[in-house]
Amino acid sequence: MIKKLLIFSSLILTVNIGFAQQTDVAEAVNRLTKLMISPDSLALNKLVLNDLSYGHSSGKVETKQEFMHALLSGASDFVDINLTDQKIIVQNKTALVRHTLNAKTNDKNIPGTVKLHVLLIWSKEKAGWKLLGRQAVKVL
Repeated sequence: MIKKLLIFSSLILTVNIGFAQQTDVAEAVNRLTKLMISPDSLALNKLVLNDLSYGHSSGKVETKQEFMHALLSGASDFVDINLTDQKIIVQNKTALVRHTLNAKTNDKNIPGTVKLHVLLIWSKEKAGWKLLGRQAVKVL
């Protein structure tokens, strides 16, 4: 009986840890989304790893510096972002996040809209979840 209770308790603890990690990843995604609308260089620098690979639906791939410069300069200007259908998978110290991004943009002072399927890759570091990769594709 005690052995069954210990196994059951272990399973509950594992589920709770998994749920907590998914919640932490979701919070990191929310921080990223807010920073894409209202960029802050210090906050972006803390959230994004130096080896970032940031892929656009056009095929363009940016480094961390290029990604941050585009947001901070207004070359990539998000006015509003709405994420839907988000799914998070956590495996050890890596998290995959898929969602659909619907956004209003104002790149180069030209209003527009975009709808993309996005894959984010997050790495668990000492200071929390950090963005390592992103790839977007156009919704067909």
